[in-house]
Amino acid sequence: MDILRFNTSAILLTFSLLLLNWPALAVQNKSPLVIGDTFAIDSKIVNEIRRINVYLPPAYDESTTTRLPVLYMPDGGMAEDFLHIAGLVQVLVGNSTMRPFILVGIENTQRRRDMTGPTQNPEDKKIAPQVGGSQAFRDFIRNELMPSIRARYRTTNETAIVGESLAGLFVIETFLLEPDLFDTYIAFDPSLWWNNQKLVADAKALLQSRPKLNKTLYFASSDEKGIIETAEKLSNVLSTSAPSGLQWHYERMPDEHHSTIYHPAALKAFRSVFKPRVAGKL
Repeated sequence: MDILRFNTSAILLTFSLLLLNWPALAVQNKSPLVIGDTFAIDSKIVNEIRRINVYLPPAYDESTTTRLPVLYMPDGGMAEDFLHIAGLVQVLVGNSTMRPFILVGIENTQRRRDMTGPTQNPEDKKIAPQVGGSQAFRDFIRNELMPSIRARYRTTNETAIVGESLAGLFVIETFLLEPDLFDTYIAFDPSLWWNNQKLVADAKALLQSRPKLNKTLYFASSDEKGIIETAEKLSNVLSTSAPSGLQWHYERMPDEHHSTIYHPAALKAFRSVFKPRVAGKL
């Protein structure tokens, strides 16, 4: 009986010591949670270091010969929209409602500078110390970021871009001014009010200057006043002036607000424009 009492006491003492030291043991055994890659580009075009975040779907590592298309996203920092869009890509690819894409997030430095074109509106110029840098940002993507992604990862030639709000403005501006940069353009609540709606006013002439355009455009708007009106105007222009070959869709989402539209709109857009291809069909 004495031996049994001694052993029981020893077990209780050992268990108590383990409990007391559990936090320290947990700290010692922790490891980083890795969901992708991150690297920096010392840009000569925008004269600053740009942080890039990359999510690789499982299909990328399943074969050393697999090549995947690339989805670029402004607002792509870890504290911005990268994590929730990477999670959405993971889920949609996992349930086979979206083709696998490499997701490339571009972390912001001066967001309102990079996402906006020149403006003649004095009120626009008050939103940041510097605006109107979208052309330089586009040059950075084309001449520095894209070559770096192609060098680092196994990619196809297919590219896409997604953005919301001012980043949506950048997406639409790029589509209208330099449509050959990407294959697919996706914009949610684009800030088309910028520069007295000049981009929308110029849209018809810009579209008609390209009699054929084999691209895809998907844009959506919430109930946000000042945004839904300009999105409707762009939709009307496309209805009468869309070039041959352009696949486009405008999604009205009146139950969403500017602060809630990104995730539900991205879910619809990705399922629509990136849906898996049927065997035997292009």
